[in-house]
Amino acid sequence: MSWGTELWDQFDNLEKHTQWGIEVLEKYIKFVKERTEIEINYAKQLRNLSKKYQTKKNSKEEEESKYTSCKAFQNTLNEMNDYAGQHEVISENMTSQIMVDLTRCVQEFKQERKSHFHEGRKAQQHIETCWKQLEASKRRFERDCKEADRAQQYFEKMDADINVTKADVEKARQQAQIRHQMADDSKGDYSSVLLKFNREQHEHYHTHIPAIFQKLQDMEEKRIARMGESLKTYADIDRRVIPIIGKCLDGITKSAESINEKQDSQTVIEAFKSGFEPPGDIDFEDFTQSIKRTVSDTSLTNTRSEGKTDPKVPGKSRGKLWPFIKKNKLSLKLGATPEDFSNLPPEQRRKKLQQKVDELNKDIQKEIDQRDALTKMKDVYMKNPQMGDAASVTQKLVEIGNNIEKLRVEVHKFESWLAEVEGRLPVRNDNSRRQSGLYETQNAAPVNNCVQDRESPDGSYTEDQSQETEVKVTPTEFDDDFDDEEPLPTIGTCKALYPFDGENEGTISVTEGEVLNVIEEDKGDGWTRIRRNEDEEGYVPTSYIEVYLDKNAKGAKTYI
Repeated sequence: MSWGTELWDQFDNLEKHTQWGIEVLEKYIKFVKERTEIEINYAKQLRNLSKKYQTKKNSKEEEESKYTSCKAFQNTLNEMNDYAGQHEVISENMTSQIMVDLTRCVQEFKQERKSHFHEGRKAQQHIETCWKQLEASKRRFERDCKEADRAQQYFEKMDADINVTKADVEKARQQAQIRHQMADDSKGDYSSVLLKFNREQHEHYHTHIPAIFQKLQDMEEKRIARMGESLKTYADIDRRVIPIIGKCLDGITKSAESINEKQDSQTVIEAFKSGFEPPGDIDFEDFTQSIKRTVSDTSLTNTRSEGKTDPKVPGKSRGKLWPFIKKNKLSLKLGATPEDFSNLPPEQRRKKLQQKVDELNKDIQKEIDQRDALTKMKDVYMKNPQMGDAASVTQKLVEIGNNIEKLRVEVHKFESWLAEVEGRLPVRNDNSRRQSGLYETQNAAPVNNCVQDRESPDGSYTEDQSQETEVKVTPTEFDDDFDDEEPLPTIGTCKALYPFDGENEGTISVTEGEVLNVIEEDKGDGWTRIRRNEDEEGYVPTSYIEVYLDKNAKGAKTYI
């Protein structure tokens, strides 16, 4: 089937159809372009989402990444990042393999179509010109025939009239002959033009137009085939990334299967284990001995002597009720960590100290490696002075030696603290070491050289070793009947420079400009204990207030 033979008279419709075909191809190119934009935007959003939930360095999340569930989640985010990369690949391949190629093809099709229809119009114009020539020759022949017929009739009329002179008759005869000759010439010209037109028309409809329409047909079929190939490429581009996307999904599944709830539970134990032993039973305190009994003088005397209590022993239980202990003021210090990690429970402190020792040893090894490399370089420079100056390396070696010595001092310091925690060395009994601030024994016994005597189960410590502390238990009506504890005396006043919310346990809220009583000054931890009235007291940041201590008050420091 050929357009040239079947559609020889559909020039205009073929022109419209081929234009429509190119517009379809352009519409498909626009569709692919919008698909690439969707893919690239989707990939960008996936990358941003993955980045948003990635673990931040030097943050609490980085410490939480030791749990298998958190590791699986981070692996999932990494796989989603790779997943996004495959959508970027789809966008790039569709742009390079479809859009660029088809855009070039469209331009070629447009140029080819324009050339073919220009050639077709020229052929049409030529056949129309031949047709006009044929019509003109035909009309001329028809006109000459009519003129010859009229001249013949006029001659015959003149020849039959006896009143006409012989000269007039001869003139009419000559005119008729001339007209007949013109008619014969027009007939020959018309015949020649007709023969030429028929030949041109035959070539037009059987040679020129079929050839042009065949070219248009080939162009259209090429366009259709090219679009089919492009659609196949469109599917193949997606199909090629499916295995990689499948691997990303397999990675997510593998991460999910790697989650170990038992291991995470053990990690929680390692992260929060304090190393303390659970509290023992509380001894029964018999208060019936203080009841006066009127039995005999001897029994009364014995009762009185037995009823005397040690003034150093408090009237109510001072047992170690650790589950009910409130954090002391040092737990309020945000971001302040002692160098020896003494604010942590024994087990956690041991882990931190061991980690610090390992880090320092790694730093020492790096410095040693660098020193060895520089030493070799110095030897080379000394043997070959043209390669470099050995003196320039000497100064660097001195600096590295100093750094190694400082790091070794640090390692020794942390190893001493680590040995102290592990019980290999006795605790140094000096004021710089901290003792538990949440409990005390009933007897005024000396401080034991034991780590647990310095640390409380919730990891909080007091600043001064000699400071008296006690268990803070939620008061009840029964406790109020036996509460012999005297409130702390006022040692000065203070003025709030800034407002403080006091949302944490143990703190008290103040407003700017408020004047309150100071009952315990700053022990070096940045907090001062104040009282608003007899029942409302707590800690506020020392930097938030201006303190006016009473020099005569007991326990107030004297500043020079």
